[in-house]
Amino acid sequence: MPTYLSPGVYVEEVEAGARPIEGVGTAVAAFVGFAARGPFNTPTLVSNWAQYTQAFGDFVEDCYLAQSVYGYFLNGGANCYVVRIGGERGNGSGNGSEAAGPQAALGGYRVHAKELGAGDITVEVADPAGENPPDDRFTLLVKQNGKVVETHNVTTKRTKDNVLTVVQEKSNLITIEETSTAPARPDKGAVALKDSPAAPPVPRKVAPDDYVGDVADRTGFGGLEAIEDITMVAVPDLMGSYQRGLITLESVKAVQLAITAHCELMGNRMAILDPPPSLTPQEVRDWRQNAAGYDSKYAALYYPWIKVFDPAGDEHRFVPPSGHLAGVWARTDGTRGVHKAPANEVVRGAVALETQLTKAEQELLNPIGVNCVRSFPGRGIRVWGARTLSSDPAWRYLNVRRLFNYLEDSILIGTQWVVFEPNDDALWARIRRTISSFLVTEWRKGALFGLTPDEAFYVKCDRETNPAESIDVGQVVCEVGIAPVKPAEFVIFRLAQVSGGTSLVNE
Repeated sequence: MPTYLSPGVYVEEVEAGARPIEGVGTAVAAFVGFAARGPFNTPTLVSNWAQYTQAFGDFVEDCYLAQSVYGYFLNGGANCYVVRIGGERGNGSGNGSEAAGPQAALGGYRVHAKELGAGDITVEVADPAGENPPDDRFTLLVKQNGKVVETHNVTTKRTKDNVLTVVQEKSNLITIEETSTAPARPDKGAVALKDSPAAPPVPRKVAPDDYVGDVADRTGFGGLEAIEDITMVAVPDLMGSYQRGLITLESVKAVQLAITAHCELMGNRMAILDPPPSLTPQEVRDWRQNAAGYDSKYAALYYPWIKVFDPAGDEHRFVPPSGHLAGVWARTDGTRGVHKAPANEVVRGAVALETQLTKAEQELLNPIGVNCVRSFPGRGIRVWGARTLSSDPAWRYLNVRRLFNYLEDSILIGTQWVVFEPNDDALWARIRRTISSFLVTEWRKGALFGLTPDEAFYVKCDRETNPAESIDVGQVVCEVGIAPVKPAEFVIFRLAQVSGGTSLVNE
């Protein structure tokens, strides 16, 4: 309570009711693979196809990253992170791009293109902005294919605007180094870093570490641990590397196990896995049960590969389904909600399937967690499965696991205000009101099962869950029970023949 020392009228702001919990995002994908250009091992946020091509180039023959990202956006995806792999190893930065491209002298400096395949780059020294600028200042213009794409106002002095510091922090195309001690301002003019033939986006040899990377160095999908809002992870070029003989099937298994372990560690994302190409239903069943006996509620597998148009070769080709399916997940989240199973949805962009599955063949695959993509006459190519790779019946369905990811993250972020509050009955009551209010909203959306909120969930935070021993060690324990909705996977209509005129009205 504030202390009042003089007469008067005072206005106080007080908190009333429960603090709101805002639902977190559920549809942010991450893709790891090979690209025509762009930064290596740097998770880069792109929100549409134009941003992807600007950062990583266009479609590349024999690579599936661009096709997968394009399929993601085509099917309803919004934001995603892209990690380009394939750079040189062991250089400390994890990207292998410094000094990799053409270079040229610029006064007392030497300018390098960060990598091959970035187009023709010109670096021009121009007059600085403003009136009567100091002699040490100048403007550095970076042009790509004749167009100014970067403008840096810099100085030769050892300040925060020093040309070395600014270029290192802000340029995506060039690096710069000194070739003399305390170089003077370069003369006005331009130097061309004419591009050599692009380096192949896929290295001659691929190791599992290229994909897995390292958390400390922020390489591969290990670098994705620092990004909290990712909810889906796909590595479409993994099976492409196997297809081209760059990696063994054992290495594929190692990488897919590492992706799954990454998702289990983070606890808020799912791995979307691809099967090897050109497998028959029996072969994919054997591969799933023997070679890839994964058991995880944080992973899903889709079969078969899908055929899409490939602008790189001006023809149609089969691609792994993970990118397009990530877009279907995002579309379903946006139109129905994360509680809706992402199935019985059209796969946009797919014109054919590598294998035309029958109902009998799917009966072999569905029970072991292989989600099938099937073609139906008059209904197009649709996702016809919504299971995880878990053997636990409680976590059999994708939407259940993803719903819990959403609820857990939302409650976690929305209750940060609780930390260091007085641990008493008043706090417990506020926690109960806050979480109950959020769950009622989710129940009304249809995310929870039950005719009433009492049937759909319970929130318990009282003296029973918080005995004196817990309070003494600074803990607040709140139990939340949730009844998730599960998909109608098997729809059964029981038909009976009755005699004409027979009354069916109950007596």
